[in-house]
Amino acid sequence: MTGRPLPPGIIVAAPASGSGKTTVTLGLVRRLALDGVRVASLKVGPDYIDPAFHAAAGGLPCRNLDAWAMRPSTLARVLSDTASAKPELVVVEGVMGLFDGAADGTGSTADIAASTGWPVVLVVDVRGQAASAAALVRGFASHRPDVRIAGVVFNRVGGEKHRRMLDAALAPLGIPVFGALPRDAALAVPDRHLGLVQAMEHADLDGFLDRAAAAVGAGLDLAALRSAAAVGRSPGSAVETGEASLRPPGQRIAVAEDEAFAFFYTHVAEAWHRAGATLVPFSPLADHAPDSRADAIWLPGGYPELHAGRLAAAGRFRAGLAAAVERGAAVHGECGGFMVLGQGLVDADGRRHGMAGLLPVETSFADRRLHLGYRRVRLAADGPLGPGGTFVAAHEFHYARLTGSDGGDPLFDAVTDAEGRELGPAGVRIGRVGGSFLHLIDRA
Repeated sequence: MTGRPLPPGIIVAAPASGSGKTTVTLGLVRRLALDGVRVASLKVGPDYIDPAFHAAAGGLPCRNLDAWAMRPSTLARVLSDTASAKPELVVVEGVMGLFDGAADGTGSTADIAASTGWPVVLVVDVRGQAASAAALVRGFASHRPDVRIAGVVFNRVGGEKHRRMLDAALAPLGIPVFGALPRDAALAVPDRHLGLVQAMEHADLDGFLDRAAAAVGAGLDLAALRSAAAVGRSPGSAVETGEASLRPPGQRIAVAEDEAFAFFYTHVAEAWHRAGATLVPFSPLADHAPDSRADAIWLPGGYPELHAGRLAAAGRFRAGLAAAVERGAAVHGECGGFMVLGQGLVDADGRRHGMAGLLPVETSFADRRLHLGYRRVRLAADGPLGPGGTFVAAHEFHYARLTGSDGGDPLFDAVTDAEGRELGPAGVRIGRVGGSFLHLIDRA
C-alpha cells in the first residue's frame, strides 16, 4: 500500500461530544453495507467501545487513529491495513469536538483530517437553535484552512418547519446540507461511566443498527455524501516493516476476551501477529483457564467491577493464572485487568471481592474519582513489555482508586501527562507479573 493514495473517505465529526456523530456513523456504515457497498471504518482517539459497534455495523475490523499517541509509522500502518481491504469508502468517526484533542492541543480529529486529506461531514445537534446553527458552521468551516468541511448533517431536528429554517440559514454559506435526522429516542445508544454500553452487551444490537440505517437512508442524501468523499493522501514510506507498535510480551499470548475484558486495540493485536506471536482468546467470566501453553497472559481493561462476584468465584481462571506464574509466563493487566491481578476489588456497593492475588494492590470503585488523559511512560526495568528505559504512549480513563499497595516495584518509573507534567511512578510489578491503570497504545 505504501506510496498509493488512500481510498475515498469522509470524517464524521461534530462541534462537541454528544452531538450524535456515533449514531450517524453507525447508521451510515450499516446503510451502505446493506446496499452492497464495501465500507471500512476508523475511530479517532483512544476509544475501545465505538470500534466494536463499527465492526458490527459494517462487517470489517475497525481500527483506531490516534494523532497524539501513535508515531507516524503506526498511523501509516493503520491506514495501510484499512486500505488493504479495498473498501469503496472509508468512514472515520471523530472524537469529542472537531478541534478537541489532548491537553497540549494536539491529537484532534482535525489533525487526522489535515494529514489524510479526507473531508469532514459536520454533525450539528440543532436542539434549541435554528438560524444560529449557521454561525456555528461558518466558524467551524473557517477555523483551520487545512481542514475542509464538505457538508453538514443536522441531528435532532424538531420537524419540517425547523428543517426549513435551518436550510435557509445555511444557504448563504454555500456549504451543502446532506440531510437531517429527527429527535428519536430509539436512536440513542445506552451508556455508562466509561462511555457506551459495549456492543456485545447491547440487548438488540442488530435492531438498533438497522434503525439507525433506516433513519440515515431516509434522512440523508447518500449519493451526495458519497460524492463528497475524497481520495486520501498516501500513507507514504513510513509504514512499519519491523518493530511492532508494542512488543509482544510472548510468542503465544492468552488474551482475556469477554464482557469484563474487552478493551484491546485491533492495531496492537495486528502488530503482535506481524511480529510472529499467536493470540489465544479465553473468557475469565466463563471460568476458562488461560491456554496452558501460553508464555504470556494479557488481561485487557473493561468492566471487571460489574462482574467482580463472578470473577472472584472463577476458580479455574485464577488457578490457571497461578499455574502460568509458576511456569514463568509473563502476566500483564491493563486497568481492569490490573485490578483483577490485585488482592481485592471493592465494587460500587462497597462489597470487597477477592481477586487473583498476584499483585499486592487493593482497588476500589466505591468512591469514584475520574482519572483521564494521555500519558507518556518509561519502563522501569527490563521485562515482558520491553527493555528498561523504553518510552510508551498510553491513555488513562477510569474511576477506580488504588486504596492499598504493599510491596512490588513500579512498572513505570516516570509518567508525564500530555502537557509534560510529571505524575510520578505508576503500576506494580513482581517478577514477570505486572500491571497498571494505563492502556498502552504505541512506543513513544
